[in-house]
Order: sequence, then structure tokens, then C-alpha cells
Amino acid sequence: MQHAVNYGDSIFDITPPPRPPLAGDRVCDVCIVGAGIAGCSAALHLAERGFSVLLLEAQSVGWGASGRSGGQVLPGTAAPQSQLRGLLGASDARRVWDTTVDGLGLLRSLIARHAIDCAWTPGHLQVAIKPRQADALRAESEQLARHYDYPSTRFIERDELRSLIASERYIAALYDGASGHVDPLRYTRGLAHAAERAGALVCEGTRVLEYRPGDPASVRTAFGTVRAAHILLAGNAWLGEVAPELAARILPVGTYMIATEPLGADRAAALIRNNAAVADSNWVLDYFRRSADHRLLFGGRVSYSGLDPGAGAAATRRRLLAVFPQLADVPVAQAWGGYLDITVNRAPDFGRLGPNIWYLQGFSGHGIALAGSAGKLAAEAISGTAERFDVFARIPHRRFPGGPYLRRPALVLAMLWYRLRDLL
Repeated sequence: MQHAVNYGDSIFDITPPPRPPLAGDRVCDVCIVGAGIAGCSAALHLAERGFSVLLLEAQSVGWGASGRSGGQVLPGTAAPQSQLRGLLGASDARRVWDTTVDGLGLLRSLIARHAIDCAWTPGHLQVAIKPRQADALRAESEQLARHYDYPSTRFIERDELRSLIASERYIAALYDGASGHVDPLRYTRGLAHAAERAGALVCEGTRVLEYRPGDPASVRTAFGTVRAAHILLAGNAWLGEVAPELAARILPVGTYMIATEPLGADRAAALIRNNAAVADSNWVLDYFRRSADHRLLFGGRVSYSGLDPGAGAAATRRRLLAVFPQLADVPVAQAWGGYLDITVNRAPDFGRLGPNIWYLQGFSGHGIALAGSAGKLAAEAISGTAERFDVFARIPHRRFPGGPYLRRPALVLAMLWYRLRDLL
């Protein structure tokens, strides 16, 4: 699979020198598996609390979904609040919402406190293509203000929206000034550096082969064994067979992104005049934003049957041109793909596999802000204050139907129905 390419001030991002792998057997308070946003945030918050922390990553920091994503920073979860109320009740659903809103502030504070150079930009537009979507966005804005004390959103009519986005495709939008976008790979790397400065040890190129519960628990790699008072599994879609009981409750889904050649400051600014991140309201959605070096980054499509970034590039470019036909003359500079992990109900899946085995997974494409909060929640729980963590742990989850061989074909059939619904 091709790695994500993120963009800095003017040139392609340069991959830093790799950190060395684990060298021999180690003992620590907490061993974390997976150096995405959740794992790096947990490492930072645990190290700041005085725990000895060892963070193991099979590839490099941010190599998975954290570094490959569209970089959109949003409150809430991929499951709508109405669904969470049905799963948890109104009180706990509100606690989930409040935690995700706290995640927006946490991200901004971490960027400021640790001087993370990740092009944080405020503003997000969820756009409507059809009247029923516009009606839903208007209702959502009213609900968030009335029932969730979240006044940051504003409904935007067609005429104003046309002054913000140079596209005829959209008829209305919900603007959120508290949300925004970042360069996700640089943000994840910044969290890892902050964790290291706080005392955590980060080992790259160290694939975990198995974990064993116990007191202490242990993690085995090809380079040595780690014994730890606690283990936190934060590998998400890449955890594989290390924890089959978790893998059965998520499904790795391929998604795609492209980046244009630099457009120049004026031409890029004309596409999205307020420099907000944008996502549409379809089930199979498009999302896009401007980069710091004046490219358009455009993502969309999903693959439930496999991942081929090369084949996905042409299809993703066609989707881009449906939004911005004026970019027909602009080549695609880079394309990449990656896997995110979805749950059956699209709600996050946090919990325990034993008294000292913790896990974070199931962000379902909604993880930039939430994953940072999740890492902090795990640090709180391991420190002995699990109240906020346990609210998420009470969300019920089930395995994907069909078992390891039939669950993916079954989901492909289900997605055909959702794609037809997008067209109505």
C-alpha cells in the first residue's frame, strides 16, 4: 500500500529518520500497541502522569489511518446522537457528545502547548446536495444549540454558500466555526515527539506478534518481550490477529485521497474562500480542503472488497471534477489509500479485555479529535479514574455478520442500498 503524502508549507512532506525498533526485553508500567493519534495521545498523557510508557509501532508513527486521513477535525461520532441516545440513554449520550467537544479544545491546546506545526485551520462546512439533506442540516443546527449547548454552528443558504465554495453542486451547508482541519500526519508526529519529551519510549518497525494477560501482562515481538502492568491496544484496523476478539467487531474499509499539483494562492483561495474543510452529506461522501501549499486535497469513495490506490485515483479525480469542473486542466500530483476501521453501529468501541488490558478502536472515519480524547480517557482510566472511559465502554457492540469469509460480501451488498439512497 502506498503511504499517505502530506503537504507542508511548499514541498512534499519529508519522512523523518526512523526510530529504532525495540531492543531486547523491557519492563514498563504501560505498553501501548499502535502509534496513531490515540496511541500517541495516551502515551503523552500517561507519561505526564509519571508512568513509564513504551509505545510499539509496526511501521512508523502515523502510518495508518491517523496519517492518511482527510484531516477534518469534528465533534461527535460517526453514529448520530439520536442513535447514541437509543444505545445509551439521553444522559450518557450527552456525556459522549461533551467528551468529543472537549476533544476539539484538547487538540487546539496540544498544538499550542507543544508547538506542533500541523497547519491547524478553523472552520468546517457540511454541505447538502439535496433538499432533504438541507432540511436535516437545518434541524441539526437547531438541535445542537437547543439540546447540546453547542452554538458554534450556523445554517447557510444557497446564495451565501456560492460565495464560499466555487461549485454549483451544493444547495446549503452547516458551518461550524469550532471545527477545522489539520495536516494529520504532522499532528500525529507532533504528539509522538511530545510523548517522548515527557519520557515515553517510541519504537518503530516493531510488530507485535501476541499479547498475554497476566500480572504483569506481556507483549511479544520479534525483537523482545515487554512486561507491563497495563497494555493498551490502539492498532485499530491494523491490529490483525493480535486480538481476534476485537478484529471480529470492526471491518477495515479502504478509502482514497488525491492531491492536485499546486494551484497558486489565488486559484486555491477561490475554490474555498473561507478555507474551511468541506464534506457532503451522502452516505458515501466526498470531503476536501485546501493544503498549506495551495493544493486541493480531495477524498472519497470507499472500498469494502479491497484497496487499490492506483485504481482509486482516477475514480476519485472524477468525483473531484464533479465538484470543481474548472480544475480539469490540473494534474493529480499524488494519490494514496488507507484503511479505517468501522463498527456495525459506527459508534466507537472502547473497553477492556481484562483488568489490565485496554483497547481503543472503531473510530469509523471520525477520529482526529475523538482519538486524541480517547487516548486521554485511557490514561485517566489506567490512572484509576475510569468514569469517562466507562461511558464509552457501555456502548453495546456486536460482531459483523457472516463471519470472517462472508461479512465483507454482505457489507458490499448493504452498501449498494446506501449508494442508491444517495441518488434519490
